[in-house]
Amino acid sequence: MKTWFKPALTLVAITFGMASMAHAESARTEIYGFAMMDMGFNKEAMDPDWFDTQRPTKLAAFENQFGDEGQVFFSVRQTRLGVKSFIPTDMGELRTTFEFEMFGTGVDAGQTTIRLRHAYGELGHWGAGQYWSPFMDIDVFPNTVEYWGPNGMAFFRNVQVRWMPIQGEKRLTFALERPGGSGDLGDYSDRVELSNVQPHFPVPDVSGEFRFGGGWGYLEAAAIVRQMEWKDQDSSGPDLSGEATGWGLSGSSNLNIGKRNVVRLQAVVGEGIENYMNDAPADVAIETDSEDNDGIQGVALPMLGLTAFLDHTWGEHFSTSLGYSQLEIDNTDGQAASAFKLGQYALVNLLYMPVPKVMMGVEAGWIRRENFEDGWETENTHVQFSFKYNFSTTVGGN
Repeated sequence: MKTWFKPALTLVAITFGMASMAHAESARTEIYGFAMMDMGFNKEAMDPDWFDTQRPTKLAAFENQFGDEGQVFFSVRQTRLGVKSFIPTDMGELRTTFEFEMFGTGVDAGQTTIRLRHAYGELGHWGAGQYWSPFMDIDVFPNTVEYWGPNGMAFFRNVQVRWMPIQGEKRLTFALERPGGSGDLGDYSDRVELSNVQPHFPVPDVSGEFRFGGGWGYLEAAAIVRQMEWKDQDSSGPDLSGEATGWGLSGSSNLNIGKRNVVRLQAVVGEGIENYMNDAPADVAIETDSEDNDGIQGVALPMLGLTAFLDHTWGEHFSTSLGYSQLEIDNTDGQAASAFKLGQYALVNLLYMPVPKVMMGVEAGWIRRENFEDGWETENTHVQFSFKYNFSTTVGGN
């Protein structure tokens, strides 16, 4: 059993227990989720661990890296289960969320396995746990069935403590988030003196958001700043230790155009914040024009992400989403020629809801990868059919 799974079960038990002990007439617990099956066809070969996603970073970085033919895929990895509780207290309503899905990542990449999404609670103006980072805007995510979503949007669930002094249609949130990052040694990955360089994160990432909204939609601005360090553990050669400040700015919006159209927009710019993006390479890379550290230094990689989608409702039973997204990296001279430079993502779908809580649909998508300096470009088109069956029940409450 996964090491986190036993505590997770304990959290569920506590949630039910607290609900039962609270005022029975107002406390409530909601159990929700869905069973979902995806099947489709990728025209080109992709990283087999990500067979049912459309991620430009997982396209081949060179010819025949993953073979030269696409394939059919079937998956139930989007299937999800969650529990929410709403419990009255003397300090206001206590809200908790525990949610997981079956989409394996990290060491479980490519597997159908339990993966924690949210483990979060909030009371009044304070919240803590694993939840959406304030730097991201989940409402930008379009009504699509492809799991991973637009590559150019900020998308990151993180462990955090947050303060929400303003809540509602107008909201203001600040958070201290778990720091982290990724490194790309590029052409210098085989240098012995770099093999003992270890990352160090001395302070939390600091993020914040402000949203102004109404019946027309909303406008949101978000920012993040982070400190990244790396320590050279090998004292026999030049000291390659260093540091960089990562930062990011995001502007996003939902615009309601009539009763049947929602336009979802986001632009993200920054340096060293790639792990906060939905599909991006490393945060830090090697640069060779430094006068320090034997002519080598690590720098935070600049990036730009753009996303624009339209969700249209045709009527009671049909809807369509279509749009485009991209992420561009400003590479350094120390990265490999095959390093990721530009990723593009586009799709269109038609979804059918024959009855409440049931959805089926077809989606066609396109992704493209361009490398830094070797001229390599590759793309994939895919067709996906999905079937989704939602469920929910509420225990307690009025």
